[in-house]
Amino acid sequence: MPLSDAALRNAKVQSKPVKLFDGGGLFLLVTPAGGKWWRLKYRHEGKEKLLSMGVYPAVGLQEARKRRDEAREQLAQGIDPSVHKQAVKAAVKAGSENSYEVIAREWFGKYSAGWTESNGVKVLQRQVNYIFPFIGGKPITEIKAPELLEALRHIEKRGALDTAHRALQDCGRVFRYAIATGRAERDTAADLRGALPPARGNNFATITEPKAVGELLRAIDSYNGGTIIVCALRLAPLVFVRPGELRQAEWAEFDLDGAEWRIPAAKMKMRQVHIVPLARQSLVVLRELQTFTGDRRFLFPSFRGDDRPISDMALLAALRRMGYTKEQMCVHGFRSMASTLLNEQGYNRDWIERQLAHGERNSIRAAYNYAEYLPERRKMMQEWADYLDGLKAQKFIVDFGETITLGAVVEGAYAEAAKSGKGEVKRRAKRPLTG
Repeated sequence: MPLSDAALRNAKVQSKPVKLFDGGGLFLLVTPAGGKWWRLKYRHEGKEKLLSMGVYPAVGLQEARKRRDEAREQLAQGIDPSVHKQAVKAAVKAGSENSYEVIAREWFGKYSAGWTESNGVKVLQRQVNYIFPFIGGKPITEIKAPELLEALRHIEKRGALDTAHRALQDCGRVFRYAIATGRAERDTAADLRGALPPARGNNFATITEPKAVGELLRAIDSYNGGTIIVCALRLAPLVFVRPGELRQAEWAEFDLDGAEWRIPAAKMKMRQVHIVPLARQSLVVLRELQTFTGDRRFLFPSFRGDDRPISDMALLAALRRMGYTKEQMCVHGFRSMASTLLNEQGYNRDWIERQLAHGERNSIRAAYNYAEYLPERRKMMQEWADYLDGLKAQKFIVDFGETITLGAVVEGAYAEAAKSGKGEVKRRAKRPLTG
């Protein structure tokens, strides 16, 4: 007699297993522990076998009968339902283990330890936000170029062309990792070379005209945005480190008496210790800030808690409130400002590049060269700070005269202005400044 829903609900647990038959080999096994298991008894090639069909009540009577009928159809075709079920399960597992997202996260976990934290966050966010929703669940061997391109087109439509190119580069690294680990045979991302429009040059908005630099520095000094933000903005042009390195600065990294900031390799883009000589002007800012945050971990703690620094948008938002648009200035622009003006003024390019912490092609050499040109860089950083003071304090253009140092330019400017009693000194010659 076929089973009914009522019979299933009222099935009693006994001291021994009980089988409630429905027909066609399907029965419910009620165990002494209270479990109710669907089973299908069948014969294949002369052997009696049992096939698990699920657990009641998660699998109801109608669903169990449907599964029984499917199994009987397989038997009619000479297929062992148990073997077929195992094959399907293995295929699903293989597809999941070899899905793009699984491999991408494995690749990220393996290599991200060697990246800066901020870079790792950006790489993973690009994958999670833009790539996984489109191809994350697919076996990596089944992903076609048009599918990957569709994901990238969505980024392109947002106007983030540079992000689209970076995401494509990341995908290529994932595919190549899959090839290296034996889970793919080709790099699908390579098929998309030329499929995206060229990214615009990655030039950060900056100000390099001396008069405008002075105006910016005065705007920072008069900005009414809180001591922490003002100090960060005052320090940015003096040390010209990357925005993330500035935001995450910790008091333990500073030797104010020795006028030096040593940024650990773990925080640097190139994973190498970086020394920042501190000019007198930088020390003034730091000692002022020390009275506010010196007992905390970060120089610039977040308003939401001392356990983290200010956000990457805090300083940018301040620049915008001061009236500087994204086409005019960004936080990274302080680096470009220093690089441009120091190069124009004739400083040794190697000193500038080392102070900017730009990558050394020879990674072994770079590991030992973080203190390279340190005496020259100390002198350059002080003269740079003096030069900025001159731009900020005066609205005149200095008569350069003969080739002289930045510090001498500032001192000469003050002296000449004092003698003349005027607020402007006319420029008669332009000579490169040297260190």
